[in-house]
Amino acid sequence: MDITSINWIAVISAAVVAWLFGAAWYMLLSKPWLAAAKLDPTTMSRSITPFIISFVAEIVMAVIFSMLLGTLTFGEPSVMAGVMFGLIFWFGFVFTTLAVNHRYEGFDWRLTLIDGGHWLGVLLLIGAVIGWFGGPSIE
Repeated sequence: MDITSINWIAVISAAVVAWLFGAAWYMLLSKPWLAAAKLDPTTMSRSITPFIISFVAEIVMAVIFSMLLGTLTFGEPSVMAGVMFGLIFWFGFVFTTLAVNHRYEGFDWRLTLIDGGHWLGVLLLIGAVIGWFGGPSIE
C-alpha cells in the first residue's frame, strides 16, 4: 500500500471530528482536568500552539489508522471494524502508555481516566469515520 491510496477526505474528516470531540471533552472536564494535572489556570500561558499540534497529531493518527484498517480488514473496512480496532489500539497502546507515564510523573488516576477517555473517544471516532468512508485499498 502506498500513500496515494489513502482516502484524504476520510482522513481530514476524521481529524476534524476527533479535534472537535477533544475540544468538547476538555471544555466539559476542564476543572477536574486542571486539578488532576496540577495546573493553575492563572499561571498558564495562552497559546494556539497546543491546538495546532493536536490537530496535526490527529491527522497523523488518522493516516496511520487508515493504513492499518485497510490492511487489517483486507481492504474491506467498516464502521464496526473501525470502532473495534480503535478500542484495541487505545487499550493496547494509548491507555497503557498513559497509565505508565502518569504513575512515574506522580499524577493520580483521575488524570489518566480523563486523558484516557479523551483518547478513547478520539480513536473510536477516527475508526468510525475511516470505516464509514472506507480506507485505502490493499494491493
